[in-house]
Amino acid sequence: TVNVSVLRVSEIYREAIVRNSPALILVHNHPSGNPMPSPEDINLTRTMLAAGQLLDIQLVDHLIIAQDGWKSLRELGLGFD
Repeated sequence: TVNVSVLRVSEIYREAIVRNSPALILVHNHPSGNPMPSPEDINLTRTMLAAGQLLDIQLVDHLIIAQDGWKSLRELGLGFD
């Protein structure tokens, strides 16, 4: 939709599995212009990390790109332990 994306974790990891990738970086944009992660972004990151551990595919980072800059959830310590 305009304000929400419906994602299935399996769809995100599918290409990494097909290509036998050991790691991936998740990137998405915020059309609002504000790169700060939403609670949904943080929850998705945690879900992706858990799935990656099961699949043995490292989630290196989750980046948010916006008009006002970009944010790394790893650098912000959000979702990454």
